[in-house]
Amino acid sequence: SLRTGVAAVCIAAAAAPPGFAETALRATGPLDIRVAQAKTFSRVEFRWSGGARMITRRDGQVLTLRFSRDARPDLSGLNVVPVQWLKGAAVSHEGGGLTVRLTLADGADAKVGEADGADYVNLFAKPPPTADAAAPGAAAAAPAAMAPTHPDPTPPGGVVTMQAVATGSQVRFDFPWAKPLGAAVFRRADAIWIVFDTAAKIDVSAAPTGLPQYAEVRALQGPGYSAVRIATRTPIAFSANVVGSTWTLTLAPFDPTPLTAIKVARSDADGPPALNALLPGSTSVAWVDDPDAGDKIAVVTALGPPKGLVGRRDYVQMTLLPSGQGLAVQPNVDDLSVAYSGDFVTLSRAGGLTLSSKTVTDRAQTLAMDAPRPAVMPGLFERDWAKTGPGGFLARYDGLMDAVAQEEAKGADGGVEAHMALARFLIGSELSYEAIGVLNDAMRSHPSVGADPEFRALRGMARAMARRYAEAETDLGVPALADNAAAANWRGYLAARQSRWADAKREFAAGASAINQFPDHWKNAFGRSAAQASIQLVDFASASAWIDFALAGNVSVLDQLQTRLVQASLFEAQGDSSRALAMYDALSRAASDQIAGPAILHATRIQYDRGQMTPAKAADIYASLRYRWRGDAFELDTIRTLGQLYLSQGRYREALETLRSAGHRLPDLPESVQLQADLAAAFKSLFLDGQADGLQPIQALALFYDFKELTPIGADGDAMVRKLTRRLVDVDLLPQAEELLKYQADNRLDGVPRAQVATDLATIYLMDKQPEAALDAINASRTTVLPNALNLQRRIIAARALTGLGRYDDALEMIGDDPSADAMDARSEIAWRQKAWPQAGALFEKQLGERYKAAGPLTADEEGKLLRAGVAFSLAGDDASLTRLRDHFAAFVPASRNPDALRVALTGVSEGRITVADWGRLAADNQAFEGWVQKMKQRFRDNAGALGRQAAVTLPAATDAPPATG
Repeated sequence: SLRTGVAAVCIAAAAAPPGFAETALRATGPLDIRVAQAKTFSRVEFRWSGGARMITRRDGQVLTLRFSRDARPDLSGLNVVPVQWLKGAAVSHEGGGLTVRLTLADGADAKVGEADGADYVNLFAKPPPTADAAAPGAAAAAPAAMAPTHPDPTPPGGVVTMQAVATGSQVRFDFPWAKPLGAAVFRRADAIWIVFDTAAKIDVSAAPTGLPQYAEVRALQGPGYSAVRIATRTPIAFSANVVGSTWTLTLAPFDPTPLTAIKVARSDADGPPALNALLPGSTSVAWVDDPDAGDKIAVVTALGPPKGLVGRRDYVQMTLLPSGQGLAVQPNVDDLSVAYSGDFVTLSRAGGLTLSSKTVTDRAQTLAMDAPRPAVMPGLFERDWAKTGPGGFLARYDGLMDAVAQEEAKGADGGVEAHMALARFLIGSELSYEAIGVLNDAMRSHPSVGADPEFRALRGMARAMARRYAEAETDLGVPALADNAAAANWRGYLAARQSRWADAKREFAAGASAINQFPDHWKNAFGRSAAQASIQLVDFASASAWIDFALAGNVSVLDQLQTRLVQASLFEAQGDSSRALAMYDALSRAASDQIAGPAILHATRIQYDRGQMTPAKAADIYASLRYRWRGDAFELDTIRTLGQLYLSQGRYREALETLRSAGHRLPDLPESVQLQADLAAAFKSLFLDGQADGLQPIQALALFYDFKELTPIGADGDAMVRKLTRRLVDVDLLPQAEELLKYQADNRLDGVPRAQVATDLATIYLMDKQPEAALDAINASRTTVLPNALNLQRRIIAARALTGLGRYDDALEMIGDDPSADAMDARSEIAWRQKAWPQAGALFEKQLGERYKAAGPLTADEEGKLLRAGVAFSLAGDDASLTRLRDHFAAFVPASRNPDALRVALTGVSEGRITVADWGRLAADNQAFEGWVQKMKQRFRDNAGALGRQAAVTLPAATDAPPATG
């Protein structure tokens, strides 16, 4: 228990029997050295005010401690007052740092560690010698593992029976041993391993089957070790714990157990480059066979409490796998050696490891003596990043800026260490924009720093804080951070901010092993985001667990209230609207509008949906919230809610104006995309789905022109314009209809769709008595391949336009021998205008056919043909035909629209009454034209939907549309 730190030592000093003493040596400067002695060990502690980094090296019985800061402590007490297991101590000052050399007594050993802000050295009697655990490499046959020094922990019977418990999304595996032993827990690819330092049979038959967390549980055994390999189905977090002699492996959505990180650093010993890892309680090194990969993994087991490596680390000759307990090394060479001595694990090879230059390391260490140090893995924070010291923020900032200026003065030779240190300080102080500027400046002068994982992680963190989500994803998504658990939490946070809920849930699961290494503020933010993702994916159990996790830390009141807001949305999603409403009401009274605003919005929605609030009152509340909080998703959510309320009430103009008021601000937020989609859908429902049909045509046209930039691309936009055109034609707003279709034909279409729209445009021109414009529309849209029906329709329209221009022979040639009713109608018109009265009368009578046999009043078109037939027979002097016509249709005259004109036309024209015939001819012209116009309007009504589906046309945007007329 005394290993836990200074607090434990002080407690033991107060409660221990006589013979245990603690002494604080006099120091000049920031270093305080304390010495304590007990029956079985002695302890020396080095406590720095402001902290310092310690690097250790062991040469025989000389233990060298090198600190990143300098001081002048008085060590006379260590040399004069006898300290058991210590011969003497000496100090030196090298490279701006302090070096302490402790000479151990013969037969003594030492363990080095860090606890409660102090570095310590425990001195004790050396245990009996054990076998060397250094592995000769993966190529060696059956490498021997270090024999464990603890008593045999195998239970009676020689079998360890694994126990498994599945609770919701969590699965726990318990391994009860008879006595404490060392273990290692790590992940390799999709498998999670737990390795013990004793060879024993493990019974895994109790593992539940059919669970989503894993696919297989397999027990393995080898020389000096036993293991269990769990093949997982999806990325899931894992953690290890030990109580007494029972080790527990937990699979859960996040790691609930704080993890002590293993520190890996370059060895300071002379000789080939090597790595040292501080792993207190190390018990053995086992070379474990991986049955899937077909190779061996070096696994270093250790006693509890859990301590592991947060995130994967790749080196040239090896890879350190992420672990929740112990150390796992995947070798890339055959001669890698993994050995341990006391609390230190050494990774080496005969020719040395390929590591960064020692001069670079020394330079970074020198710079880091009084600057923010790198985190244990990229993507994490260190607690001292934001520390300012006695001089305050400006003094700390100026000091770091001076170092940056010195680097800048050296140009390409200056390095980027000072830039990185300043960026850490700014990120720790949450000055994100300033940190982005410093990091961008470093990359401009040293482009190669872009390949550094820490640089990418720092800039990604800063950009995430600044809400530059897309840029942050670019940095945090580089391959160097792909397997980084800390970066995975940031990627999950970014995905949640952009409503990519499935991605967010996956990333938070991958980063769960590192989430406890973050400060409480960011643990709360990540947990809250993970809960939102789970709510959206209808995984309410995980959402509740994440909310509990977010509230567990020592967070600010604002963080707590934001988490409670997510909790209220969970209740609402679960259908417990009463509980959600009560929580929203409480949150609406918060002093921060960031909390109160969304709470009022959601509470109003619930009350409106439950019929407890009128639409007018809800609209007033939403309108006031639009200006209460600006600049984030809450503003857009409020605008969207208000616009939908207006739409439901039929207040279309207010709805469109409200939705459009958000514009394209905050385009990176998913709420902005949703709002623009709502705006486009509202416009489409008005002018395509018929909701605007209840408006007056003038109102519909004004609404369309005010929001015409919302007209969609493609067939929907064309159908929308065609429907509006039909309504304009219905109320004789022909110039406006002509303008809409002309822009389509001239600017948006080619081929058959353009010919179709131009034919409609020419028809409207004829209705507007503009035959020349109609002919131009037909001629301008000619193409070689047209459907036969459309081609015949265009020929009839062209013939009518030529008739209007007095080019009768051209019109007849255009019609040809077309036998259709429209062609006959056009021929009748030409004969009438040529004053070929016998032919005209016969054609008009033929078009009427046997209509006289059917009951009901004549249509305007039929009445015009009857009037013209009577006048033509009268002017031709064909009394027989006139009598026949009168006998057939005299009964229809009283109910006609113009009975007086029909009565005169069917009576006949005697000599000397030419003025009557002239009047009749004039009346027939107007009546026939009115009938044709009505027939064309009906054709537009019948074909508006079908024509809209044939062409793919849209209106121009607001910037290039022609001006409205009329």
